[in-house]
Amino acid sequence: MTEQKTYNVLFLCTHNSARSIMAECLMRRWGAGRFNAWSAGSFPAGQINPQTLATLKAFNLPTADLRSKSWDEFTGPDAPVLDFVFTVCDQAAGELCPVWNGSPLTAHWGVEDPSAVTGTEDRIRMAFRRTYVELESRIKIFASLRVDQLDRLTLQSSLHAIGTVHGSEADRMADA
Repeated sequence: MTEQKTYNVLFLCTHNSARSIMAECLMRRWGAGRFNAWSAGSFPAGQINPQTLATLKAFNLPTADLRSKSWDEFTGPDAPVLDFVFTVCDQAAGELCPVWNGSPLTAHWGVEDPSAVTGTEDRIRMAFRRTYVELESRIKIFASLRVDQLDRLTLQSSLHAIGTVHGSEADRMADA
């Protein structure tokens, strides 16, 4: 039996305080053993949004080691060699990204910013929950791919297709 490769995944968002943090935690859960996951931001907030932490805790995900960090941590000679880099916010997708160690496949999995939602506590909580469910749907699909059996072009196409999983399915699941 051959040893299975562990893939390194980085999720990017501008502030690294909500969406990318959720994605990191979800990949750790659903990709356990197959994927190492991190998140970072181009202009990190320096702290995680409290509602992000509350959402992760509500879904029983560990939060103790999480921190908001710069994508610069993933560019130096000591940084991990990345296999996949995903942007989860439109602003980060439009920024000129650094050169990553390795030749990672990239995709944009844009998700609405729950931090931008205003209104009642319930409305804000639901926005974070919807973001969580949308990211979880995408990450479950990604984690189920037989990455080692797909050629690079097919895998890249699959990553882009996964970025379109959203909308009513995620809303329906979040409202349940």
